[in-house]
Amino acid sequence: MIGPEELVARLKGEGIEFYAGVPDSLLQDFCAYIEDAAPINIITANEGNAVGLAAGHYLATGKPALVYMQNSGLGNAVNPLVSLMDEEVYQIPVLLLVGWRGEPGVKDEPQHVKQGKITLSLLETMGIDYTVLDEGSTVGNLWDQAAPVLSGKKPFAVVVKKGVFSPYKLRNVKDDISSLERETAIRIVTESLDAGDLVVATTGKISRELYEIREALGQNHSSDFLTVGSMGHTSQIALGIALSRPDKTVYCFDGDGSVLMHMGSLPVNASLKVENFRHLVFNNGAHDSVGGQPTVADEVSLAVIAKASGVDKVRTVSGVDELKEALTDMKQGRLQFLEILVKKGSRKDLGRPAIPPRECKDNFRELL
Repeated sequence: MIGPEELVARLKGEGIEFYAGVPDSLLQDFCAYIEDAAPINIITANEGNAVGLAAGHYLATGKPALVYMQNSGLGNAVNPLVSLMDEEVYQIPVLLLVGWRGEPGVKDEPQHVKQGKITLSLLETMGIDYTVLDEGSTVGNLWDQAAPVLSGKKPFAVVVKKGVFSPYKLRNVKDDISSLERETAIRIVTESLDAGDLVVATTGKISRELYEIREALGQNHSSDFLTVGSMGHTSQIALGIALSRPDKTVYCFDGDGSVLMHMGSLPVNASLKVENFRHLVFNNGAHDSVGGQPTVADEVSLAVIAKASGVDKVRTVSGVDELKEALTDMKQGRLQFLEILVKKGSRKDLGRPAIPPRECKDNFRELL
């Protein structure tokens, strides 16, 4: 195993002290350490933003930055990597630290399988040299491979398998922004739905909690589309359904990290003025599914942003009574965007949906 502090110390010695990215569960110990110890660590809205920050840092200092992400985040980073950083364009070095979810031969969640298969070939297609870290890797070996590439002013990727980093617990933990538990809030919303209402739930623990709540209530899952991957696109999926089925009320169960990742969807949603679309954001100010690293959503009002984006009827709530009142307004069309402030964390025994993605999709389609 590699100690996060060991890697950060080596990077500092080599002039790399600027970190940016989107947290990943395979990198959570490293991400926790740099959140506590790095002089500059910016948790970005998406991975492409992090590459842009790395480019700006290099232009200002002549030093490469480290950008971290889950391998699914490579999709968000492809454009700036090939049209900005590439040696045929501006020739800007960056060290990429990429968690390898869905590694072939390793059991993982279905949304990671395809990305895991193509991770290395995607890097090769982009012309990005890489090394793969496993439990036997050393910092010295990593740097021996990365240094020549970075000095040649090119991106270099470090692909990280499960179990590479030794444990580190985040110390710089922000206070909760609400005492309301997210699972409680989701249950209240779910119990308020009318027969025939549809739910599109975002990736991570929100979908997992919705699934278990339906199980506990003895309700059918067919009216739920659980978006286990494609973080940040949940509201557009829900909007596409609402536009195509005006006879159905469509609820989007979103998260703060998801909304931040592709926030340009908010003014698009507002501009279309779809009356049967309801956008609910469960905001705990954290990337809860990958280690609890903070987002900036506890420092801004997502409801105010939605209002400024053109959504007419918005509200923020943080308690049970407020939530129930807001849901009444939402059902009667007096509310379109609801920000629900909730606590970080979840039950330790929280399970995962037992329905495979294609079966979830087929059941949803059959219902419609």
